[in-house]
Amino acid sequence: MLERYTTIRGPGHQEIVIRKSRFIGYAQPVQSEEEAAAFVETIKKKHWDATHNCSAYLIGERDEIQKQSDDGEPSGTAGKPILEVMKNRGLKNAAIVVTRYFGGIMLGAGGLIRAYTDGAVAAIEAGEEIVQVLHREVIVETDYHWYGKLEHELRSRGVRLGDTAFSDKVRVVCLPEAPDAERFAAWITDLTQGQATVETGEARYCTAGE
Repeated sequence: MLERYTTIRGPGHQEIVIRKSRFIGYAQPVQSEEEAAAFVETIKKKHWDATHNCSAYLIGERDEIQKQSDDGEPSGTAGKPILEVMKNRGLKNAAIVVTRYFGGIMLGAGGLIRAYTDGAVAAIEAGEEIVQVLHREVIVETDYHWYGKLEHELRSRGVRLGDTAFSDKVRVVCLPEAPDAERFAAWITDLTQGQATVETGEARYCTAGE
């Protein structure tokens, strides 16, 4: 799994007008090709009367799945520019559709490339770029005697926390970044003088800065 990658937070869309043509950029996070294809079809149905619904998506740690569509625009003037914007920004697991309503003025190949580039940028800005960072659960179970000190140290160090459960003991799910998990677990053991049960759990992505 990648230690970190950039993607889109959520669905977003934004419209721009270039020489009387309307370009509406849509962005969506996706996890599979089926999800990406369904998103593209949804926009096509929404804008069934548009002149073009051009699209691109990138999926996988190494962009194993990537596809683009000019949807009737001259070859290489729409889908490819959208895809290039995504690659240049390092986006993964994302899909973009740029819908065009022709305004009566021909843009030429260069103009179309710039227009679809701008439409993709507008879509990404609307969807909001985020960085997903790989974390690993470190599950700590301790008695109440150590919990106060543990909580204080975790908060003072700004450690990302998951769920905390209280029963006869306290169970705290900590979420250090994945490469630091082993060192973090050792630190917890030292902090509690070996009185806590510490085990590593699943890896999961969390949004940077949140």
